[in-house]
Amino acid sequence: MERIDGFECVGEAHSAADARMLIEQQRPDLLILDIYLPDEDGLSLLRSLTAAGQPPDTIFITAARDLESVRAAMGLGAVYYLVKPFGFAQLRNQLESYRQWREQVSSAGGGQADQARIDNLYNLLRGPSPSDAARLRLPPTMTKILQVVLDSAEPMAASRVASTVGVSRPTAQRYLTDLQRRGLVVLELEYGNTGRPVHRYRAAPR
Repeated sequence: MERIDGFECVGEAHSAADARMLIEQQRPDLLILDIYLPDEDGLSLLRSLTAAGQPPDTIFITAARDLESVRAAMGLGAVYYLVKPFGFAQLRNQLESYRQWREQVSSAGGGQADQARIDNLYNLLRGPSPSDAARLRLPPTMTKILQVVLDSAEPMAASRVASTVGVSRPTAQRYLTDLQRRGLVVLELEYGNTGRPVHRYRAAPR
């Protein structure tokens, strides 16, 4: 956990009873939970934490592959379900997605969210998609431009992307066109009363 920026392990528990005590003491933001515990299953533990109010966000890491367990975890609001064995990269990617989700929720503050922001929050919790792997092969400037679009709660015009990244508008437009061709962003046309439509870009669906 501590190899990943933004995370700190504040306690380890080897039973449900120990977990309850540590959660009460430490109030963690995130609980990494197995289903198979010596004194109680992890699903029952999370169910009781939920009933008590304000449970920590939870990621299951377990060898349990049965769909009943997966469905129960989803119903209890687990943000992810990772099946053993797995590589470090898979855990890192999911935790980084969770961190971005937390940052987006915190930056939004209170109030209401439009559908684009809601979709973006759900997409973050799903973790990296196959298209994310393609970003690893993109030029650095194109990667920055893609990240700006992905982080935006609403479609962005090339001029706004350019000012955010610190490049010229033609450069931003060229990279955005390439990203659209690669299927990583989607072009939307916004029509006004007169003149040419404004080209705006949003993240492609995962």
